[in-house]
Amino acid sequence: MLLEVRNLETWYGPIVAMQGVNLKVDEGQIVAVLGANGAGKTTLLNTLAGVIDPFKGQVLFRGEETQRLDPDAICRRGMVLVPEGRQVYPFLSVAENLGMGAYARRDRDNVARDLERVYGWFPRLRERERQHAGLLSGGEQQMLAIGRAFMSAPKLLMLDEPSLGLAPRLTREIFAIVSRIRDETGTAMLVVEQNAAVALEHGDIGYIMELGRVVAHDSCAALSEKADVREAYLGGGSLVGESGTAQRWKRRRTWR
Repeated sequence: MLLEVRNLETWYGPIVAMQGVNLKVDEGQIVAVLGANGAGKTTLLNTLAGVIDPFKGQVLFRGEETQRLDPDAICRRGMVLVPEGRQVYPFLSVAENLGMGAYARRDRDNVARDLERVYGWFPRLRERERQHAGLLSGGEQQMLAIGRAFMSAPKLLMLDEPSLGLAPRLTREIFAIVSRIRDETGTAMLVVEQNAAVALEHGDIGYIMELGRVVAHDSCAALSEKADVREAYLGGGSLVGESGTAQRWKRRRTWR
């Protein structure tokens, strides 16, 4: 098992943001985490990445506990976060941003190989390698954020809302490349995403979070066939707003 999360709980001051979360990611899997705004999905990723300290629970990555390590140590072990909103360095070039991803590596030959891989997956980054990252489109910045994370040689890439603000065509393109990265390198993916249709299409295992808890998990194929999931995320149920993204629960559901 690559990642195992056991009874993880995180608080923001007096507020419980996440409680009793159990989750697993195996080698080479794409695991999707779905849920409405405020369900605890970003809190989960930030806790796993060491940005937030958990109140209690265990995070086992490659068999070793990581829940008390700082973000740099977690990243060096191979668990790397692509944060919501991309957070590229706007005044550095594309090439410099990618170089920042590899700052802790000393295997220069492999760094050069991985840079060519990134440019192969994202040809637009090669075309713009001397351009400031802040001048890229939203889709190009998302490509850069994923490429920069891959340059750190991850075993597990954690992507927080990779489709945020992107047109449907770019969303499909990003997820196709995420699948390609997994297929070509074996890198596992833990993807938080509100576009449930595309996440379930590309994922292997899916988890659904509600109010800080995991309320359902199954294969993505099985989840996509469940009536409650389809109503809430895939077919215009009461949780789907004008933007097409799932909003907060309007009523509790019994997941089957």
